[in-house]
Amino acid sequence: MSTLLILIPVSLAFGLLALVAFLWAQRSGQFDDLDGAANRILFDDDPPQPAKKAEPAPEGPSGPEK
Repeated sequence: MSTLLILIPVSLAFGLLALVAFLWAQRSGQFDDLDGAANRILFDDDPPQPAKKAEPAPEGPSGPEK
């Protein structure tokens, strides 16, 4: 019986803590866009960039070296 005197207030405190955490998440906008993250994984972020061609090395002041 003495354990119930400890467990009931502890469980009520955990329940209150969970309620406070849920209300904080609700007010901070955690549940605003539930489908966005699910759809975001299906699409690429950026289109692939075309490959760049190699540019010739710049020549020195006296022309190309031999």
